[in-house]
Amino acid sequence: MKRSLRGIAAAGLLAAGSIVAVALGGTASADTQICEQYGSTTIQNRYVVQNNRWGTTARQCINVTSTGFEITTQQGSSPTNGAPVSYPSVYLGCHYTNCSPGTNLPIQVSRISSATSSIKYKYVSGATYNASYDIWLDPSPKRDGVNQMEIMIWLNRQGPIQPIGSPVGNATIDGRSWQVWRGSNGANNVISYLAPSAISTANLNLLAFITDTRNRGAITNSWYLTSIQAGFEPWKGGTGLGVTSFSASVMGGSTTPPTTKPPTTPPSTTACAVKYTRASVWNNGFTADVTITNRGARTINGWNLTYKLPTGQQVTNAWNATVTQNGSTVSARNVSFNGSIAPGSTANFGYEAKLSGKYASPTSFSLNGVTCSRA
Repeated sequence: MKRSLRGIAAAGLLAAGSIVAVALGGTASADTQICEQYGSTTIQNRYVVQNNRWGTTARQCINVTSTGFEITTQQGSSPTNGAPVSYPSVYLGCHYTNCSPGTNLPIQVSRISSATSSIKYKYVSGATYNASYDIWLDPSPKRDGVNQMEIMIWLNRQGPIQPIGSPVGNATIDGRSWQVWRGSNGANNVISYLAPSAISTANLNLLAFITDTRNRGAITNSWYLTSIQAGFEPWKGGTGLGVTSFSASVMGGSTTPPTTKPPTTPPSTTACAVKYTRASVWNNGFTADVTITNRGARTINGWNLTYKLPTGQQVTNAWNATVTQNGSTVSARNVSFNGSIAPGSTANFGYEAKLSGKYASPTSFSLNGVTCSRA
């Protein structure tokens, strides 16, 4: 979600019929109105505010102040079982080559010592929307295009809308309980943290959300944080919604060790090891995290892990691998960014599955036809 396809936007600038007070990359010193589809400006010489009307051709305008923005016109609408019409937002970092002034992002997760943000929202009634953070991460220090991982923090939702995927459990972060959802929108994986009730003012420890996402096997410490964004996803209406203040800071210098360490015991006679963990389970489903360790002397370039699931288990959704199931046999193949596993290194993937009966874990695994030991 939230794809400001900036190549298309640039091509359409001359044809735009909206009244626009500032073009891409300008600076807002006084209140500035932006109606251009992907128009943006900077505030405080530190953050970027973007209109980002990516899901509709209907008119949307925002008024940008020195501390945030407000939606002044919202004429688009979208079915609540689909994507929203836009993501007007303010951010720190890089989004489709548009980087905030002086940013230190992208930054590798292992180097982050703190990542915090404060926000104040202005809400309205009668509209269908969420108020949410978007935290983007990728295996490479990406400044353009689609990132592989999207963390959403839903501070408010109005109307019959829900996060991508399905609920997989709960997490306590920043002293609050969050319902955790997990899924994919087809272009990237998404983990969403849904507040049980509306929050209008928040001081968030974003590193705690990133750490929780990492602990669920969705990313590793070698990935890069590319941007921290906060705004609204409207499905219908939204005039008057606003971010009245926003700040974000990411500090480097951490020496946090990788989540998965190379084995310190003598090498096994097998060339691979698999750690299979049931992350969560409910009445008719569960999530599993799988870690493959290369215990051989050569780099694995392209992998296919096969194994049999116990009776009553059926994979429904996966991340960080292409997972197919034929009967009880599962085949998990690498995706574009994790096909290479150096000696002593790991690759991770996970999935959701339906469950009928009592849960049990698979007992044996083969990587590219070679039997692996259990880690």
